[in-house]
Amino acid sequence: MVLLRELLGETLRRRRRAQKRTLRDVSKQANVSLGYLSEIERGHKEPSSELLASVCGALQVRLSEVLAEVSREVATHEKQLDGTSGKTRSVAVLPLPRDKEAIEEQSRRRRHGPPASIAQARPRHRRGEVTDSVVRAAA
Repeated sequence: MVLLRELLGETLRRRRRAQKRTLRDVSKQANVSLGYLSEIERGHKEPSSELLASVCGALQVRLSEVLAEVSREVATHEKQLDGTSGKTRSVAVLPLPRDKEAIEEQSRRRRHGPPASIAQARPRHRRGEVTDSVVRAAA
């Protein structure tokens, strides 16, 4: 598995070295500590978008170019992984947590149906099975 922060660091280091610039020079111009920039280049830290934009500005390279280069490298690594197994990989798409909660709420409603009275609605409301509007409707 390839980590995005490692590829991003390699790309930034490659760009800096191609310009024959030192870490100190780039860190001063980007207003980033030398140690932190070193950690980013080694793939130990994942920079924020603001910090990444600042480093790209110091290197006089477009952020989109750096990201495109990293994206191509990720694609290359993925193709290599696919080639080793000899078959295509499938990707599972999982529902977002809020979607999962909505699905569970719908299944609860189907199982129990709407409460007929306020006496039935209140305990279900406390357990989170029904909303405030259902309790008001039952009252």
